[in-house]
Amino acid sequence: MAALIPGQGAQAEATIKPLKVVVLGDSLTAGYGLPAADAFPAKLQKALKAKGIETEMVNAGVSGDTASGGLARLDWSVPPDADAVIVELGANDALRGTDPKVPRKALDEILKRLQQRKMPVLLAGMLAPPNYGKDYAAQFNAIYPELAATYDVPLYPFFLDGVAAVSNLNQPDGIHPTAAGVDVIVERILPMVEALLRPLLGQRS
Repeated sequence: MAALIPGQGAQAEATIKPLKVVVLGDSLTAGYGLPAADAFPAKLQKALKAKGIETEMVNAGVSGDTASGGLARLDWSVPPDADAVIVELGANDALRGTDPKVPRKALDEILKRLQQRKMPVLLAGMLAPPNYGKDYAAQFNAIYPELAATYDVPLYPFFLDGVAAVSNLNQPDGIHPTAAGVDVIVERILPMVEALLRPLLGQRS
């Protein structure tokens, strides 16, 4: 009988809580140099809403954070009621020329802990800057695809795809995206985020 009541289905759908998605990252996701509304989590939330996916994006980006820093705050950055996590860490390790074993170990532990919590994860990859040489780049760049395969999580290969080294999409420091740069990142990563989250909606219906 309930199914025959006009509008009841729509009302039930409207009362479903938004998916809580934590963006665990560094300044690239925190929105360094930008108004809060132009930060990656805010713009991603808006893009997902346009796709019919209501989310509460938690901006857990900390400027200057390394992969180890992200690991150190993992437990309080990702609350128990989170529905999914986007992990974007390692850029600062690469910029500092940190031994790739260090961010690899930290990211491995982050993914392991999230897997133990049965938390859906999208891993955003990073590429080493060319100035540290081919050997360093080969070791660093391999971290993300190898860990994604180990933990069977989706990988967005390069978070700054389409933005890195494009002058008008970066702030004067040449590292952090402008609002227009964030738009490019959101547009390119959106299909993978949608694929991560849409099955979760079905679990709530």
